[in-house]
Amino acid sequence: MTSKEIIPVILSGGSGTRLWPMSRPEIPKQMLALTASKTMLQLTASRASGEHFAAPIVVANARHADMVEQQLTEVGATLQALILEPTGRNTAPAIALAAIAAGGSSDALLVMPSDHVIADVTAFHAAIEAAMPLVMKGWLVTFGIAPDAPETGYGWIQIGDELQPRVNRVKRFVEKPPLDKAQSMLASGDHAWNGGIFLFLASAYLEALAQFDPGILTATQEAMLKARTEGSRIYPDAAAFAASPDSSIDYAVMEKADRVAVVPVAMGWNDVGSWDALYAISDTDGNGNAHRSHGDGNVLAIDTSNCFVSSDGVRFSLVGVDDLIVVASGNDVLIVPRGRSQEVKKLIETIKSPV
Repeated sequence: MTSKEIIPVILSGGSGTRLWPMSRPEIPKQMLALTASKTMLQLTASRASGEHFAAPIVVANARHADMVEQQLTEVGATLQALILEPTGRNTAPAIALAAIAAGGSSDALLVMPSDHVIADVTAFHAAIEAAMPLVMKGWLVTFGIAPDAPETGYGWIQIGDELQPRVNRVKRFVEKPPLDKAQSMLASGDHAWNGGIFLFLASAYLEALAQFDPGILTATQEAMLKARTEGSRIYPDAAAFAASPDSSIDYAVMEKADRVAVVPVAMGWNDVGSWDALYAISDTDGNGNAHRSHGDGNVLAIDTSNCFVSSDGVRFSLVGVDDLIVVASGNDVLIVPRGRSQEVKKLIETIKSPV
């Protein structure tokens, strides 16, 4: 890989409510060990560590500061900075805070959500290496996930002309499409999923913000100028940061900039955005059942098939059922047919609504 160190920027501000009841605002999914013995945050930090990577910058919710520090210490990661957002303003301002913390310099930033799965880390590193020559020339690079289904829950990227081996110009970004359009893009062979992972120079990103969304740049610069610092913790000024537009990096910068490239890559990526997604990457028994028990929880399944069961203590006994998702955490139990776990969002809205 490149001899220049890359600064990992880990975005850990999400609440992960689609994996309720296991994931909650106080303990979001990136803080949970959902796919391995390590938490998703720990796995993210571990895949961007070693000789080619600098210490990470993490952008997180202030309420999770202790948890972030503890979990990263457990995997031997030393924080360069822990930026604690006073409020959520989406990814474009969050990344701006990290770029400013990095000095706004010619250092390369590898921006990663904290709650995704990448099964083939070797392929991920090869994609990073392929991108670096263009990154050093000021290009903004994203990674296009090789699609295997007509997903309507992801944004897509149309892959344009080849710029150098393995790297192409982005022809266009596509918002989450209807099913017929997703099917067409999958069949075309020249589209990829937008996985939300980016690589660019800190200076190139800040320059793009200055051109395309200066309100974000002004607000985040002021928030960092007035920030309070405690060790590696940085607390941006709340009033200044609240004045920033709420915008994703895709909308604020990537869809508008000219020098934007994509590295198509198959690396076993999954955003684990639902219990159905977690079931899809889980090991199953001979009847297609996947069990994830934490603590003293265990599962007895008789004449049962294609079910996903997760418990942090409650014992489940299933008899004669198929295609269910059953999750218990604390005093809450979720039961939903497989294929409908995205509707947990509706459940959370109902729970939050006053009676």
